[in-house]
Parts: sequence; structure tokens; C-alpha cells
Amino acid sequence: MSKLSHAQWSSKMTFILAAAGSAVGLGNIWRFSYMVGESGGAAFVLVYLACVALVGLPVLVSEWLIGRRGQKNPINTMAELARKGGHSQAWTLIGISGVVAAFLILSFYSVIGGWSLSYTLGSVTGAFSGKDADAIGGLFNGLLASPGKLLLWHTAFMLLVVFIVARGVTKGLEGAVRTMMPALFILMVVLVIYGMTTGHFGEAMSFMFNPDWSALSGGVVLAAMGQAFFTLSLGMGIMMAYGSYLGEDVDLISTARTVIILDTLVAILAGMAIFPIVFANGLSPGEGPGLIFVTLPLAFGNMTGGTILGLMFFVLLTFAALTSAISLLEPVVEFVEERTPLTRVPATLIAAVAVWALGIAALMSFNVWDAPVAFGLNVFDLLDTFTSKFLLPLTGLGAIVFAAWCLDRESVHRELSLGATGNALWHATSRYIAPIGVIFVFVGGLL
Repeated sequence: MSKLSHAQWSSKMTFILAAAGSAVGLGNIWRFSYMVGESGGAAFVLVYLACVALVGLPVLVSEWLIGRRGQKNPINTMAELARKGGHSQAWTLIGISGVVAAFLILSFYSVIGGWSLSYTLGSVTGAFSGKDADAIGGLFNGLLASPGKLLLWHTAFMLLVVFIVARGVTKGLEGAVRTMMPALFILMVVLVIYGMTTGHFGEAMSFMFNPDWSALSGGVVLAAMGQAFFTLSLGMGIMMAYGSYLGEDVDLISTARTVIILDTLVAILAGMAIFPIVFANGLSPGEGPGLIFVTLPLAFGNMTGGTILGLMFFVLLTFAALTSAISLLEPVVEFVEERTPLTRVPATLIAAVAVWALGIAALMSFNVWDAPVAFGLNVFDLLDTFTSKFLLPLTGLGAIVFAAWCLDRESVHRELSLGATGNALWHATSRYIAPIGVIFVFVGGLL
């Protein structure tokens, strides 16, 4: 596919919505909330915000910058930019690792997306109403123990993703985010307003925004930096792919700030919606991943209006999962479409079937195939660990090092339209601060 025929976003706003939709996912609502609970609340939030600004923003801009210059899938983009700059073709590995990361992450992410679909139906049918903690826990454990149920919901979720991605950039990706992102924000605000009526909103705000610095540790800092990296969809080839559809008129720095603000706002709103419900029901905010699929259904099933609130919450969770999942499939589809004679629809089907098949192995990790396959980990945990601890930080590190050290410095400064002070700040953060931060994430993840 030539550069002239490469798809483009129809407007800056749709690109912002798409990039924010990719960033806003289960990482904001599911992962952020339980990590705040496990890591002492406000101290984690403040460190997270600092990591987003100092590490997340420069890596995000670097990936967009590379993608826009290459106007191809991440693998071809890295190969072409390295060739044009007279650099080693080994840099192509950055593109390869990004596309592989997206493929692997979606295979198990869709399993969790299937959980959210299942719980959406459960909210409609009143499956949580009047249930005690043992019964709610039994529902979740029963879902995990049934490969048939997990396969059904994994398949249903992937079909939704395929339907959206197969329609292309304008009709598919843009159409989905134009609908789901505003709906996601509306649902979130309604849930926050409900949280204000529980009588425990102040307790939740204190938990989230009144720092307990004694809770701060090296582990909390690393967790915050890792969450900043994960939630912005960095190192997955996504932002390079999205950048390849981007016109020259878009200001990357200001757009990155907007996306990061939207992404962080959703994460903060999620905490403001979830923790008042948690405290109002005498539950623990440090419940880990079970906070969303065990603790909250227990609360929804035993509160006035809980059926409606539970439905709204799990629809919200499903929308967030979908906006991220379509972005995870996109770099894989873009690669297949550009490297084969296949058009958009068959390229999407081939990529999705491969992801779906690996997802079957991931979902079987909870039941019939729970035995370790490598390093003491089952398939699901192995995919999660390999991507989050190795592929994401290494791909993100490679992207920012390439942008900061291999691309012509003057052309980058012109493209980013920064003044003297801005250029100096960008130079310091992109060449030193952000790479060092990513290295800390990588090394910390191995310890």
C-alpha cells in the first residue's frame, strides 16, 4: 500500500477519541482501581501522575512521531525509517515486538472482555440480587471453571471487535469511538454522582487524594510507572499504527496532553465511582482483581437500585474493553493488509482467528489446562507476564531511543513546533528521563 493510499483520520478530534479510547480500557477501570487499593491510595495516585507526565507523554509522542513519518504498519515503518537514516535494520525488531505484543495481549485481554460481557448479562438477569459473598464468589469461580462458558464469551467479544475493525479506519474505528467514548464518560459521571449519595464519598476522596507517604515504597513507584505505561497503550504497536493514519497538521505534543488528560480523568473518575460503593458496603479497597468481579457485584446485588447501577457499570466496563481491543487488533490487521494481497475484511478475519485461537489456550488456564507450561506459569499468566514485563517496556524503550537519538534532531524539533525552552525540555525527557524511567520499569519487573 502506498503512502498516498494509506488511510487517514477524518479529523483531529476523531484521532483524539480513538487514541483516548485505546488508552481508556480495563487498565483504567479494573487495574487502576485495584492497584490504588493495594498500594495505599493517594501516594500511588500522585506518583502515577508524575510517571505519566515524565515517562508516558514522551514515549507516546515518540510512537506517534515514528508512525506518522513511516505511514505504514509498525514493522515496515521501523524498517523504512532505519534505512532512510542509515541505521541498522535491527531497529525493525521494535516494530516486530510491538505487533507481537498487541497480538499476544489481545488473546488474553479478550478473555477478560468476555467476563465483562458475561457480567453485563448477569446484571440484566438479576444474577447478583440478594446474593451473599460466598454466592457471588461462586458465580465468578463457576465462570472460570467452565471452559465452555469462557469460550462462548471470548468468542462473542472477539466477534464484536472483528465487526468494528473490519469496517476500516473511518467507518469502523472512528464510528465506534464516536459512540462509545461519550457514552463511557456519561456512564462514569452518573456512577460518580451516585457515589456522592452513599455517605462515603468523602472517605473515598480522602483515600484517593490525601497522601499517606508512609505507604510509598520502591514497589509502589514501580507499580505506578508500570501502570502509566500499560494504561497509555505504549509499546504495543498501537500508537505507531494510529500515528500512521495521522496528518502533518496535528500538533503531537498538545494532542498527547489531551489524550493523557482524558485517560487520567477516566482512571480518577473510576476510583471516585468505585471506592464510595466499596466503603459504603464495608468492603476492602485492596481486594485485587476480584474488586471488579466479586466485590462490586456483591455490593450491587444488595443495594437499592443495584440492578441498574450494576448494568451501567458493566456496560461501561465492556465499552472500555472494546475501545482498547479494537486498537490492539489494528496494528496486526494493518500489517497483514500491507504485507499480503488481502483486503481489509479478510485481513481482519485472519488476524482475529489467530488471536481467538491463542485466547482458547489462555481461557483454559483457569480450568482444564491450569498446569504450568513454562517458568511455573500457565498460559494466561505467561502471556501477561511476558508482555507486561518484557515486550512493552523494551518496545517503548526502543521507540523513544530511536526517536530521540536516530531521527534528525532539528527535524523533530520543527515537527513538534517547540520553542527553545520546550526543545530543551523535550531533549532532556526524551533522551534521558523517559528512557531511564522505562529501564526502571523493566528491571523492577524482573526483580
